[in-house]
Amino acid sequence: MRKKGKIYETVEKYSLIRSLKAIDRSDVCVVVINAEEGIIEHDKHIVSYALDAGKAIVLAVNKWDLIPNKNESLRKWTELIKTEFQFVPYASIVFLSALYKKRIHTLMPEVIKAYQNAIREVKTSVLNNVIRDAYILHPAPSYKGQRLKIYFVHQSDAKPPKFEFSVNNKKLVHFSYERYLENKIRESFDFSGTPIVIKFSNRGEKE
Repeated sequence: MRKKGKIYETVEKYSLIRSLKAIDRSDVCVVVINAEEGIIEHDKHIVSYALDAGKAIVLAVNKWDLIPNKNESLRKWTELIKTEFQFVPYASIVFLSALYKKRIHTLMPEVIKAYQNAIREVKTSVLNNVIRDAYILHPAPSYKGQRLKIYFVHQSDAKPPKFEFSVNNKKLVHFSYERYLENKIRESFDFSGTPIVIKFSNRGEKE
């Protein structure tokens, strides 16, 4: 928990300094998007700051009461958010009206879930089984006659969850394979709402 018992901070169209302070105070950042105004660059910048800070993220589309054809708009807005915020595909999305207190009840469950996922700890043996199966299913591509080998993986931290891989040569890790491993971790464990960090080190390498 943070100061005053709050685990989240609502980040709206404040000054940059105020927004950064709000992000720093929080465990979960609720980034408010104005449904009437649409997604603007400031929204994406704030989400990027939250991501860089390792914070769990919930995207709240406010003033939903002003949007006509809500069922159709919900689908279009969801697709739009996934496109505009494709760098945080795990972020939770809620649609609400703060003024009229419509769908407000949908916000806190997502905030709590994002926080719980951010502090989630995965048992080492289970994690290694997941990564072993992922490697068997799709081995790392070879590069100049060498292939990445994964010896061991463990979770070393939380908020956000951090996973450290012991490998034969970390220079053989391609970004696409790192993304594949992250996706397999997310498929196996619920980390919706939170970023996760993956680090590779050569076996026997000291920090």
